[in-house]
Amino acid sequence: MQPDLLHPSDLDSADAAAWRALQAANPAFASPLLGPAFARAVGEVRQDARVAVWRQDGRAVGFLPHHRRPNGFARPIGGPFSDYQALVSAPELELSGGEALREAGLRALRVGGLIDPEGLFASSEPGDTPAYRIRLDVNPQAGLERLRRASRNGAKNHRRYSRKLERDAGALRLAGPDTDQAAFDRLLAWKSAQLKGTGLHDFLEVPWMRQLLQRLFETREGEFQGMLLSLYAGEVQVAGQFGVRLGGWFHPWVAAIHPDYMAYSPGHVFLWEAVGAMPSLGLSTFDLGPGEDHWKRSFATEIAPVRSGLLTAASPAGRLAAAGERMWASPGLGGIEPLARLRRRLDQIAAMELTFAGRVRGVAGAVASLPRRNAARQHPAAA
Repeated sequence: MQPDLLHPSDLDSADAAAWRALQAANPAFASPLLGPAFARAVGEVRQDARVAVWRQDGRAVGFLPHHRRPNGFARPIGGPFSDYQALVSAPELELSGGEALREAGLRALRVGGLIDPEGLFASSEPGDTPAYRIRLDVNPQAGLERLRRASRNGAKNHRRYSRKLERDAGALRLAGPDTDQAAFDRLLAWKSAQLKGTGLHDFLEVPWMRQLLQRLFETREGEFQGMLLSLYAGEVQVAGQFGVRLGGWFHPWVAAIHPDYMAYSPGHVFLWEAVGAMPSLGLSTFDLGPGEDHWKRSFATEIAPVRSGLLTAASPAGRLAAAGERMWASPGLGGIEPLARLRRRLDQIAAMELTFAGRVRGVAGAVASLPRRNAARQHPAAA
């Protein structure tokens, strides 16, 4: 089955409707990051965005959004913002994942949060990783009460930090959606300073990524739009998160706090306030995304297994890519943790930066920050 390869802007209304119908038919595909609206938003700022569309009897039965890079390599569309990836398909798509990549003219696709309910990529070698979500879709108030009971220490700390913050700065208020451009700019400035301070690559200096965030922030109509949630103490914005929502599903990307209020744990206070406001915001799912962060586990009401690694095509080129991946995972190279971390960082930089100059700057920054980041891991209390 040869797919059509389209830029997201070339998807017609029938294709977009068929894609949305596949999402609606399988709850595993419900994330805002797995639908046509996100693909189109990314397509507005990336010319290398593509969607492979498989058809059967004239009906679209499969969609694989991606970025096409040289030599048949692909990356998830919108990465690293795309915390989830999927071949969104109907059961009628009688292809394995490896065959689908081959027919799309790809040899490999790097994933960090693959959702694969039909097991299309079962023959590939990615490892499982947890994705955490707060779900309040049945009885929101009962769900909130269960969350408070399950995390009594968290609820206790929330009350303590909230009282201290209100006493010293003013009454707490969650603004959502916060449409103030100045509040959005402050959040991004805090995040940029945090990234630079920790030696991580500042994705907010990458033009297409900054443009995507701004365009989504300005999208105020329709089910798919950007959403900023801000926590204020008195008149001061002390924390916030920005991401995308599709109906009742919110997936934040950028979280940051006012550096002058770190002692009040405003990020912790923000999350409790935001979760408590989910019913009034019309949210049923607050997606914390994949990762092993301990705070995610303490808040989550649902853990969904996703997969990360390299998906390869059912072709000689795919098998060669798989062999190279196994070499990196071997006890020799895979056991050198600093080397493995550097490789992950370089891979992230390659996903963000589209120019040679940008990648050179990113690589130089990654290498220069290694001693500082290694020291921070060895002596976290002093960092």
